[in-house]
Amino acid sequence: MHHSIPIMNPFSSTLPFLSLFILLLSISSATSSGQVDNFLQCLPTQSHRSFPIADAILTPANSSFQSIYQLRANNLRVLSSATSRPLAIITALHPSHAQATVICAKRHGLQVRIRSGGHDYEGLSYTSSVPFVILDMFNLNSIKVDMKTETAWVQAGATTGELYYRIAEKSKVHGFPSGVCTTLGIGGHFSGGGYGFLMRKYGLSIDNVIDAELIDANGRILNRKSMGEEVFWAIRGGGTTSFGIILSWTVKLVRVPPKITVFTVQRTLSQGATELAYRWQQVAPKLPKDLFIRLQPEPINNNNNNKTIRVSFIGHFLGQTDRLVQLMNANFPELGLTQNDCLEMSWVESALYWAGFPNGTSIDVLLDRVQTSRVFYKTKSDYYKAVIPREGLETLWQVLMDIENIFVQLNPYGGRMEEISDTATAFAHRAGNLFKVQYTITWSESDGGLSAAARFIELSRRLYRAMAPYASSNPREAFINYRDLDVGSNESGETDFEVAKEYGTKYFRNNFFRLAGAKAMIDPENFFKNEQSIPPLPTSPAH
Repeated sequence: MHHSIPIMNPFSSTLPFLSLFILLLSISSATSSGQVDNFLQCLPTQSHRSFPIADAILTPANSSFQSIYQLRANNLRVLSSATSRPLAIITALHPSHAQATVICAKRHGLQVRIRSGGHDYEGLSYTSSVPFVILDMFNLNSIKVDMKTETAWVQAGATTGELYYRIAEKSKVHGFPSGVCTTLGIGGHFSGGGYGFLMRKYGLSIDNVIDAELIDANGRILNRKSMGEEVFWAIRGGGTTSFGIILSWTVKLVRVPPKITVFTVQRTLSQGATELAYRWQQVAPKLPKDLFIRLQPEPINNNNNNKTIRVSFIGHFLGQTDRLVQLMNANFPELGLTQNDCLEMSWVESALYWAGFPNGTSIDVLLDRVQTSRVFYKTKSDYYKAVIPREGLETLWQVLMDIENIFVQLNPYGGRMEEISDTATAFAHRAGNLFKVQYTITWSESDGGLSAAARFIELSRRLYRAMAPYASSNPREAFINYRDLDVGSNESGETDFEVAKEYGTKYFRNNFFRLAGAKAMIDPENFFKNEQSIPPLPTSPAH
């Protein structure tokens, strides 16, 4: 998620949550106490004796249980509406704790939800409607950067910010293509693709992954060789939680210049923003790979207190100002970029710029692992294969002004994204896309909190319907890491193949069927599941 979501008041008091929580616990404890006792007794028998798992187990009896549950539950809309809580949280301190969680949960009929950073937009990493435990990977956050081989080994619980920091410690001319938000857990972020401002130059995070460690449904730790190429293909972009638990990724670092250039140029409707946004669609996907320009429209009140739209053009160039201004004058002169709009900085400083930190902020902020300012939100996504006509942009502007509490980001494709085949990894949104869009509506307690959720969700659907004539169709494609249960979902505890096909083809296009085949190889009993997981491919009936 982008770090510049308008920050609103997190909930002013946890008391209503706490009383609801205690009530729910008393109900659930009656039904599953035996199950959970057996699970808890099983754990020490399956984990490494030198690393006692008792230190990693939290149950509702622990005073820190509720705070740990909430701390990495990023969406207040989900957190405050969840009707059941985990029976236990295993905050793994050693890989064997994760292995034990799988073995014991499977043995005693509990579901496992896997959480690294807690940024799942629909909260599937920390909620379920069947008895479940959370395996929290947050403490498994080691990073080893090897400059000899230009690689890094990154555990699932590390954040994007930590990865950027550790690379910058070792080199001023290396980086990694990954997310803009600096508190994303690497485990989940990479598994859905992982994209950011280096996407047009180096592709997605998964396009630069060379190995991984995965715990399967039998509790075994597999690497690329032992899991096999088909499963390794699936976990790169297919959402790892359908296949197992990601322990670590090994990635190839990428080269960046010692100085790069960033800019933000803003124009309102009266300053020609519509025409510029129309032109951006034609230009941004075709620019040289070194240049990435995000378009971000937002509703504002102008000086006369009338609503208007302000469009930000946010740029990242792997080079210096002189060359950038030349390129812009040749390709997008209408924007009128000048030297004064541009800032030169190191690559790691540019990561801070994109995350919305003020210029001059110390890079130590990358080590802050938890996003403290949380809001209620609902996100949807779209892919566009054709330019939105001017009247389509005007429709978009009108809906944004009606909604008010919204930001929209249009991220250009082309460049490296166009060169990589849509079957090279499980991530299928490649050539043919001009840009990807994220629509996020945010609100706070002062806007009505949970009681306002239905209204804001309906507004998000209204916007989605309004843009249907211009977005991709058959299927209308969506991005798995901008998770949206509106595109189709199963029950928590069972995965119907036909329903899965509905959301699966939107997220993965034709790769869905190959993913289901990989699932049948690695997890034929469908132990790892959630509301939008991939089921095993059914075996064809004999003829």
